[in-house]
Amino acid sequence: MRILHLDCSMGAAGDMLTAALLELHPEPEKFVERLNALGIPNVTFEAVKSARCGILGTLMHVKIGGMEEASEAFSHEHSREHHEHFHEENPGQHTHGTHEHHHEHSEHHGGEHAHGEHSGTHHNLAHNEEHHHEHHSLADIEKIVNELAVPEGVKQDALAVYKLIAEAEGKVHGRSVSEIHFHEVGALDAVADITAVCLLLHELRPEKVTASPVCTGFGQVKCAHGILPVPAPATALLLQGVPTYGGQIQGELCTPTGAALLKHFVTAFESQPKMRVEKFGYGLGKKDFAAANCVRAALGETEDLGASDEVLELKCNLDDMTAEALAFAAGELLSAGALDVFTSAIGMKKARQATLLTCLCKPGQREEMLRLVFRHTTTLGIRETLCRRSVLSRETKTLETELGKMRVKCVTGYGVRRAKPEYEDLAKIAQAKHLPLAEAETLVKASAAYRALTQKPELQ
Repeated sequence: MRILHLDCSMGAAGDMLTAALLELHPEPEKFVERLNALGIPNVTFEAVKSARCGILGTLMHVKIGGMEEASEAFSHEHSREHHEHFHEENPGQHTHGTHEHHHEHSEHHGGEHAHGEHSGTHHNLAHNEEHHHEHHSLADIEKIVNELAVPEGVKQDALAVYKLIAEAEGKVHGRSVSEIHFHEVGALDAVADITAVCLLLHELRPEKVTASPVCTGFGQVKCAHGILPVPAPATALLLQGVPTYGGQIQGELCTPTGAALLKHFVTAFESQPKMRVEKFGYGLGKKDFAAANCVRAALGETEDLGASDEVLELKCNLDDMTAEALAFAAGELLSAGALDVFTSAIGMKKARQATLLTCLCKPGQREEMLRLVFRHTTTLGIRETLCRRSVLSRETKTLETELGKMRVKCVTGYGVRRAKPEYEDLAKIAQAKHLPLAEAETLVKASAAYRALTQKPELQ
């Protein structure tokens, strides 16, 4: 199995991830030329070789309108430029949000690119004033991405990542996604980084992406509305459920764009798995620290195997329960977290027709499941067997299709790769559209989102 592992011990930012993956690409110079030909308005890319702590890597520069925004660094503080501008629909109620893309990372961490008006010193003032009141809604971003000369799957990934950011910002500010407006410079910069990463992953074709726990930095940062904790609220929301730690660097190491890209593509946050590394890539940040300020990407091969674990099998014979009572008992076990519950017809002593009830659960659920079986059945005893099982790696993805939201189960391992729409979602679509179930499934599989998913290398 082809696997990509990302070392995020110095956080993650969109341009750092771009640079790290670019070093893995067989034709990095030509890839940058292609990025510049994609058609992202007023955006140009430049990859420069540099070093951090003696390690040679790549530094990505993204310029908007021919200029890369810069700022005066205040030690471990955010100025107004370091956070994206977000606005409500009412132009009289302007709010500064916590979206990056350009915050401390640009000077303190060195990830993405600062923009806008500095809260103490002005740089490129005419340029800043020119863009100060220009903003993009999520619909504007979708229009830009949909017009890019990239494969459909790349567009779907890029839009999904940007939507994660917009949803996080909306929750932070108590606004709907449609009310969130992105400052033009930051919006285009984020589109550039996100598109570049999505296209690189499409061409590198890893079947699985893993990452280390993410270092966020620690402390506080200053923005236009006051002092915020690190990680900033939108970043913290995006990293919810992801293993993170503060580390030794005071300041912000992970940006919302970096967090959203990791959240979308990474299937496991863990130490580097056993793999034969073919190539390393180092994506550099723009500031020096005592530790090498970079994201390291490792691309290689691992055995194409699924996982294995242990399950507990609980069984009992029942000859005096009705079908309704058995169904209720099974429902209670499943609601409590049993992996599966099923029945089999058996014959018992005195030629009695009976039912064998089997409950599969995790070993740690043993006491709870035993209690429930005794409570909801008439059995006087339960047999138990600890089983070792081999399993395929499973993941559920939610797609936005023309027919509505659709969950799709994706499985890989042991040479098997397949995807299957979730029955409950298919049934809802079939009922809503007054279609037979089979016809609803055919339409879902013909949708652009489903085809983009199943065209990914891990499902081919």
